Amino acid sequence: MHTRNGKAAGRYSMCIHIREEGTQVAILEGRALVEHALSRPDPNRNIHGNIYLGRVRNVLPGMEAAFVDIGTDKNAVLYRRDVPFDSAEFEGQAPPIEGLLRNGQQVLVQVTKNPIDAKGARLTGAVSQAGRFVVLLPGQPETFGLSKRLPQQERRRLRKVLERIKPEDAGLIIRTAAEGASAEELRLDVEMLARQWAQIQKDEAQFKAPRLLYQEPDLPLRVVREELSSDFRAVYIDHEPTFNAVRNYVEQVLPELVDRVHFYNDDLALFERYHVEEQLMKALDRKVWLPSGGSLIFESTEALTVIDVNTSKNVGSSNLEETVFRNNLEAAEEIGRQLRLRDIGGIIVIDFIDMEIEANRKEVFRHFQEILSRDKTRTYATPISDLGLVEMTRKRVAGDLVDAFSHTCEHCSGRGITYDQSLL
Repeated sequence: MHTRNGKAAGRYSMCIHIREEGTQVAILEGRALVEHALSRPDPNRNIHGNIYLGRVRNVLPGMEAAFVDIGTDKNAVLYRRDVPFDSAEFEGQAPPIEGLLRNGQQVLVQVTKNPIDAKGARLTGAVSQAGRFVVLLPGQPETFGLSKRLPQQERRRLRKVLERIKPEDAGLIIRTAAEGASAEELRLDVEMLARQWAQIQKDEAQFKAPRLLYQEPDLPLRVVREELSSDFRAVYIDHEPTFNAVRNYVEQVLPELVDRVHFYNDDLALFERYHVEEQLMKALDRKVWLPSGGSLIFESTEALTVIDVNTSKNVGSSNLEETVFRNNLEAAEEIGRQLRLRDIGGIIVIDFIDMEIEANRKEVFRHFQEILSRDKTRTYATPISDLGLVEMTRKRVAGDLVDAFSHTCEHCSGRGITYDQSLL
């Protein structure tokens, strides 16, 4: 099968598994699970991307932030740097938070990070709306960007098209999915987002805070919108209403891929058929084995995640430096996959095995950066230090895989140990 871009059916597949306890989406590269998302039926937890009319409850100058009531269990937080302001009004100087917000004020905000544990959601006042091919930025007409993953020639073509259809009062960002899209497809995408924004503005004027004004689609439609391309050979869905909704959406925006969306109806469970459950269980373990016999150990705290690289059963065949170098290359590859699969965010420290040769350290880091470039979530990593450490950050949007599938142990309060009561 060929697509609009002339590419053959890809090597990825998507499995969408739905049951009463929650919805799970798994993305596989070949047979390997590379990404997983879980959505539980909890309206207060899965709110990333939603737009609210909120009410400011507390302005905290010392924190340069404000707590905003958006109707969820916990007030959300809005930092000063995320509050748009008219630079002409303030003569180009960033005003203090108390100069922008006051208690009781109604504000239009969007969730940029789901609530995690005891922390409320993170907000921004710079609202955006994502379509299939573009992101609309209302009130930011000066903003015009293109995905860095697009080929240079395609970037030039898209820039010319978007300059003709860009609204005067809004900015646009062209997504990677726009590669090969026609001018008509892009125009329809922009017009759809403009209609959504007009409805949000109408509701903002009509209702009082706190009020949900726009809700992101359910997880399956959201992932299909963000991910589906000619790189996917198939999408399997084991829930008929969801299958119909996804198929209708794909029929509208990517008709050439609609035949790749399949309703899965078999006695053997979908996740069992494609070995997703088995790979999820391994991803929940603190230890991951590498093909050569080396291993990774994952340890998480509230502030950061530490990944320790070990040779374990890998004894090599030539000399120590070569064994360590090859082990670290394997580790870099697997760490990149595990970061995506486990959706680990925040500060991450990786302890590679010490390498004596500087060229080897540079090659391992170069390979690691190449792996990270495949990650759609924003990352930043520093080169391997003399101690063999890589310090990096990965944008955190929600809890990681372990958080999604676990609860804090009532006996050890999450410490992973129990005390000998006879000694206390």
